[in-house]
Amino acid sequence: MVNIAVLVSGGGTNLQALIDAAPYENGTLALTLSSSPDAYALTRAAKAGIETLTLAPKDYPDREAYTAAVVDALQSRGVGLVVMSGFMFILSPLFAQTFAGRALNVHPALIPAFCGKGFYGLRVHQAALSAGVKVTGATVHFVTAGADEGPIIAQKAIDVLPQDTPETLQRRVMELCERPLLTAAVRALCAAQTP
Repeated sequence: MVNIAVLVSGGGTNLQALIDAAPYENGTLALTLSSSPDAYALTRAAKAGIETLTLAPKDYPDREAYTAAVVDALQSRGVGLVVMSGFMFILSPLFAQTFAGRALNVHPALIPAFCGKGFYGLRVHQAALSAGVKVTGATVHFVTAGADEGPIIAQKAIDVLPQDTPETLQRRVMELCERPLLTAAVRALCAAQTP
């Protein structure tokens, strides 16, 4: 059985989608790790009976020390698959090296568009609208040392509507692209594991 950890920083709507899609063949949601003690995702996890842990970056001297603490927390719980779901901290290369091929991220754009450092939250959707693109969507990819640079697992596109605002576009991308892509990717990666 693969222990799945979900790394979060905010509301946890994608975490809730993962909870709602359970159970997973050969996988179980074992840990929700947050970078913020105020993240509502922790409440969602606790209600679902998932262990919660908060590790705040401000409590560590630098990115390397914080990453080491995150890696230690995951390894000590036997985590085999890590899902980055709105985790608002870029970890050092140690994380990607330790969980190579076992960590995935969901990004609210069609990579390679509107991705990398500085592209998160509403900024991604504002950039898409400002660029005048006609389609956008979401990407699930493996995590590597570079932000949003890992191999793409799956993508899903939707049309950008003339009346879209960053907020309406964010909501539609989340509901129609991010959640189905993320749950399908986790399901497939767990099912591929030897029981």
